Amino acid sequence: MAAPLTLPRISWGDPASDRRILLVHGLGSSGALMWRVGAALAESGWHATAIDLRGHGDAPRALDYSVAAYAADLAATLPDGGGSWDAVVGHSLGGAASTVAAASAPTWTRRLVLWDPAILIDGRDAAVVRRSQERAFADNRVELVRQEHPQWHPQDAELKVDAVRRASAWAVEQTSVQNTPWDVTADAARLTVPTHVIGADPAVYSILTGDLADAVLDANPLITMSVVAGAGHSLHRDRPEETLRQLEEALS
Repeated sequence: MAAPLTLPRISWGDPASDRRILLVHGLGSSGALMWRVGAALAESGWHATAIDLRGHGDAPRALDYSVAAYAADLAATLPDGGGSWDAVVGHSLGGAASTVAAASAPTWTRRLVLWDPAILIDGRDAAVVRRSQERAFADNRVELVRQEHPQWHPQDAELKVDAVRRASAWAVEQTSVQNTPWDVTADAARLTVPTHVIGADPAVYSILTGDLADAVLDANPLITMSVVAGAGHSLHRDRPEETLRQLEEALS
């Protein structure tokens, strides 16, 4: 794996808690956008830590934006005092990188929860991701975010604008360029920890669905899946209450 970078952290909850969870954001996002999840987990007794991925937020910049490089950073990101994470939650790119990290370092976490993870991106999905990121960087106004996502909490809209402003546009672009093909299905098949996928609704938009989802589930009996009805790819912002309910169920 690539030489790891040290990733900045923010956290919620009691640092002395014996339940420690890592939250990993998606492409063009930031750790701060995990605020609602972190706060809810803290209320449930967890110490939740979110990071900025390389090239995003306050994280170091680099030349390598392969999923393997993102994963190397995550595998080197351990709870304060060391040991294993009790759980890791990864969204989209964060889900793909967490999958590779967990497959490569089996003691890194005891459990994985993946939100509409970018296990394989090609064809239509690659074009959708590219257009979405280009649009965000071309016109990064909070009014447009609210227009496009009227159901989001006001803080989500504000923090999405902040995340785009602080991310490297080149890093986001290179994440697509350097991951062709983008395929971590073999890593998902190698996972040795219980893994639950919380998928987006295909009727809205989902990356992991249909034959691909079936193949991922069939390849590894440790992987299970549920879907948040009515939620698109950013399910934790589209339908936060149901996403949190399914997360708590996966962690119980």
